[in-house]
Amino acid sequence: MGREVVRLALDAGLDVSVLSRRPPSGTSTGHDGARYFQADVTTGDGLLDALQGADVVIDCLEGRTGKARRKYSDGGARLLAASASAGVGRAVLLSIINCDESEAAFYVSKADKERVYEASSRETVVVRATQFHSLVAAIFRAGEKLRLVPVFKGARFQTIAPADVAAVLLEEALGEPSEVQHRKRTIGGPEILTMRQMAEIWLRTGHPGRIVEFPLPGAMGKYLRSGLNVIPEQRAGSDTFESWLAKSEKSL
Repeated sequence: MGREVVRLALDAGLDVSVLSRRPPSGTSTGHDGARYFQADVTTGDGLLDALQGADVVIDCLEGRTGKARRKYSDGGARLLAASASAGVGRAVLLSIINCDESEAAFYVSKADKERVYEASSRETVVVRATQFHSLVAAIFRAGEKLRLVPVFKGARFQTIAPADVAAVLLEEALGEPSEVQHRKRTIGGPEILTMRQMAEIWLRTGHPGRIVEFPLPGAMGKYLRSGLNVIPEQRAGSDTFESWLAKSEKSL
């Protein structure tokens, strides 16, 4: 996700700094024109140097498992504290639609981080997005060795392309100052499909397999069956699952 934001920002002629625990070029200017800084939100090391001179921060950091997930919201607090010390005016956070209504551990960590942003002294914008096209593609791809296409019963998706989410993140980063200090914006992809419909698209694009439907248990199953992952009134971007899949196949 971060790469898409960097690409769009550079294309727009913006001065871009990227902080990462493992930057490709240390603190020098990378081949793409961005400046890369080694920094770690879990310790705070390098954050202040990386944020010097920045007007806005776009936070696309992830913490999917283990220690990274447990310390995810703490990392957000360190990033915001360093942003305040560096004089950054606004912070934009990428999050997940209705993460505060799910008991799934990763989604709970997202909601915890949102609350950190809502308590910040900075102007903040939380952009909640529906799931990426690549999530469903990865689920389908996981069954390829068995020539199966796994489908969760009762699940619908409004998946979205990372580039379309990046465009919204950049839009919020560059917008005029708001009278509302902490805002949320939720976006979804251009269409809502059942997971079976998406599986049929997957098969049409040349992937082998047989569709197998089964109920998804646990917190994620409840979240999907409740329709908390779709927002019909907010459709962003133009890349459907099928068009994104075609582009992805060509790039392999």
